[in-house]
Amino acid sequence: MSSSTKKTTWKSMMLILSCCNCKSEFNLEMEEEEESEKKKLKQGSFQRLCLSDVSNSSSSQAIEDLSVSLAGSKLYAFTLEELREATNNFSWSNMLGEGGFGPVYKGFFDDKLRHDLKPQTVAVKRLDLEGLQGHKEWLAEIIFLGQLRHPHLVKLIGYCYEDENRLLVYEYMPRGSLENQLFRRYSAAMPWSTRMKIALGAAKGLAFLHGADKPVIYRDFKASNILLDSDFTAKLSDFGLAKDGPEGEDTHVTTRIMGTHGYAAPEYIMTGHLTTKSDVYSYGVVLLELITGKRVVDKSLTNRGKSLVGWARPMLRDSKKLKQIIDKKLEGQFPMKGAMKVASLAYRCLCHHPNPRPTMSDVVKTLEPLQDFDDIFLRPFVYVATNQNGNIDTR
Repeated sequence: MSSSTKKTTWKSMMLILSCCNCKSEFNLEMEEEEESEKKKLKQGSFQRLCLSDVSNSSSSQAIEDLSVSLAGSKLYAFTLEELREATNNFSWSNMLGEGGFGPVYKGFFDDKLRHDLKPQTVAVKRLDLEGLQGHKEWLAEIIFLGQLRHPHLVKLIGYCYEDENRLLVYEYMPRGSLENQLFRRYSAAMPWSTRMKIALGAAKGLAFLHGADKPVIYRDFKASNILLDSDFTAKLSDFGLAKDGPEGEDTHVTTRIMGTHGYAAPEYIMTGHLTTKSDVYSYGVVLLELITGKRVVDKSLTNRGKSLVGWARPMLRDSKKLKQIIDKKLEGQFPMKGAMKVASLAYRCLCHHPNPRPTMSDVVKTLEPLQDFDDIFLRPFVYVATNQNGNIDTR
C-alpha cells in the first residue's frame, strides 16, 4: 500500500470516528422519531384505518365521515381560496412539476393566511380532472399518509375538497425528486455517499410500510416518487396506488395491474398477484439506477431491448464487469468493496421469483454498515512532474 493511500485511509478513519462521536441533532431527532413509530407498532396502540374501511363515494357526506374518522390525524381541511392565495392563484411560475395525479405547485402559508398553522413553504398537488387518476387515488393519499408518519415518508399537511376540486398539501421538498437529481443534464455527478444515503432512506420508508400492523404495499416505487430534502433525506411520496397488504392466511392481494413500465415485478405483471416482495423488486430497479446512473429504460442500451435490468443484472456479481457499468460520471470515486456489496443486494432484489428476494428490513441491515464505507476509493492516476522551466507539469 502506498504512503498516499495510507494517508487517505487514516484521514477517512478519523473522519468516521469523528462522525460517530458527533451525531447532529437532526440525525438524533430522526432516530428518535423512527423508534417512536416502532414502539407504537409493537404496542399496538395505533389501529390504522384501511382504505377498504372507507367509502369510495365522492359525496359530501362521505367526505364528512372521512374527516371524522381522521380527526386524530392532525390533517388540515383547507379551502380552495386559501390554496389559491398560497400558490398565487396556481401561477405557472409556482409550478414544480406534473405527474399522473396532476400539477404540483409551490406555495406558502403565513400567519395571516392560516393562524393555526406555522408559517412554511408547502407543495400543493391539484387533481387534473382529465388525467389518469381521480377521487379514489386522492382518497388513498389521505388514508395512508394521513395516518402513517415516518421520517422517510413525505408529510401530508392537509387536503381540500370543494365541488369537483381535489387537492393535497404536503411539506415542501427543496431538492425535488431523485429522478431529477440523478438524471438531469449538465450537473455535477451525485456522489456515491449521497446515493447510498438515499438508498438507505428509501429502504427504511418501505420497511416501515411493510412492517406496519396492517402492511402497506406501495406498488409504485420509482425514482420520481422519492423526494429529497435539503440534505438529501429521502422520503416516499405519491400513495395513490398503494394497497393494504394481505391479512390472515392470504399470501397476496389480487388487483388490477398498475404502475410504471420497467419497475413492476414480473409476477405482478403476469398474474396481478401483489405482495411486499413486489415492492422489493421495484426497489432493486431504483438501486440499479443509483449504481449505473442510467434510467430503467435507456435508449443508449442496445442489449436486451434497452432494459436496464436485462442489461445490467448479469454483470452485478462480477467485479470486472461491475466496474464497466457503474456510473461513469463518478469517475472512479466509489469504494469497490462497498459497490460489490450493493450490487449483490440489487441482484437479489431483482430475482425473477419473489421468494428469494430479501425483505426490506434485510435490505436496511445490509445498507446501514455501508454508509461509511468510503475509506479507499478508486482514483484516476495523476502523474506530477516539473518541466524544463521548473514549473509543475500535470499529465
